[in-house]
Amino acid sequence: METQLADNKAGRQIHWIKASRSYGSGECVELAADGDLIVLRDSKDPHVHLLFTRPELAAFIDGARRGEFDHLVD
Repeated sequence: METQLADNKAGRQIHWIKASRSYGSGECVELAADGDLIVLRDSKDPHVHLLFTRPELAAFIDGARRGEFDHLVD
């Protein structure tokens, strides 16, 4: 599930999404598609963006699904 947030960037709308499990605490990772790139930001500092290609993000998500980063949150 996702929550959508609209943002105006260079005169066009992009739609930020975040996981429904973000708990509304303001400590969320948000993502948006911007052309061929996926943009990541921290909801506490929404002006700083990290840009990834779709294959880069897919590789990260695949690693997360396989538990490669579990030790970082345990």
